[in-house]
Amino acid sequence: MSHQTAPTFAVLVQEFFGSYMLQQRSLSPRTVASYRDTFVLLLRYSEQSHALSAHSFGLADLNAKLLAGFLDHLESERHNSVRSRNVRLAAVRSFLKFAARRDPANLAVIQQALAVPMKRFERQMVGFLPREQMHAVIDVATDTWVGQRDRLMFTLMFNTGARVSEIIDVRVSDVVLGPSSSIRLHGKGRKQRTLPLWKSTARATRDWLQLNPQLRGDMPLLPRRDGRPMTRANVARRLARAVEAAAAQFPALKNARVSPHMVRHSTAMGLLQSGVDPCEIALWLGHESPSTTHMYVEADLAMKERALARLKEPKVKQARYRPQKALLEFLRSL
Repeated sequence: MSHQTAPTFAVLVQEFFGSYMLQQRSLSPRTVASYRDTFVLLLRYSEQSHALSAHSFGLADLNAKLLAGFLDHLESERHNSVRSRNVRLAAVRSFLKFAARRDPANLAVIQQALAVPMKRFERQMVGFLPREQMHAVIDVATDTWVGQRDRLMFTLMFNTGARVSEIIDVRVSDVVLGPSSSIRLHGKGRKQRTLPLWKSTARATRDWLQLNPQLRGDMPLLPRRDGRPMTRANVARRLARAVEAAAAQFPALKNARVSPHMVRHSTAMGLLQSGVDPCEIALWLGHESPSTTHMYVEADLAMKERALARLKEPKVKQARYRPQKALLEFLRSL
């Protein structure tokens, strides 16, 4: 009677990324890349902290103690946020659930590792730029090719509320210019959404394409000088320069940390303050659930003040507190 040998950790990882993630679940390249980076970091940690090389690492080594140490390492040594920590843990959990079906012999170890909890964190209020400051950031100098590209990029980001990954993925073919101009964004989870463009945004896009006739078809709408797509780091650096220039007009921007995602928040707050329903904002931003949009309602102090103004103040006579004589005698006796 032949006994089936348990697959090695290396085989499990290859099957997880190959037949499971790519073929069966058909996950997006970004998700696959995120999971890949998690396992690279995990194997580096095991080698440095536990002298376990990648070729000798086994599924039994991926126990609760090692996993907890790896997560602490991400926070303390790599200075990752709690959100990033939880994303890495989610990737490992997905692999462990897959491995449990392929290697029942290590089920006890897998169950213990799966018991490592997600870490809770305080959800901070969203940051956003007022409309005037956002316009100042968009108003970058256009005397260079890069300046023209940056102004169009920031305009499109503010117009659409696009994620930075979505804006750098926009192709020339994703833009429709005409009586009703629009842009198609490729969002998270392979979801696409089409959004209208302001007339000024459509005009700026048309001028940009006339200036760069080589841009067509599936080429990036906002490339680097070498024609390749921009990266997240590229966008962050260009935005930082635009904010620095806008700080001359708005000194409050000097100490502000403006990220590309804050531009997205600024779009959402602008829509909310204009009276757009939160459910419509969720569709505009490509949120999975309208409940995600409620954080903008929480951050809008002006909306809360308007709501408070509609609530009548109670007509209660103000009473002055008068301490008892016994209390005064006690205090004098001290």
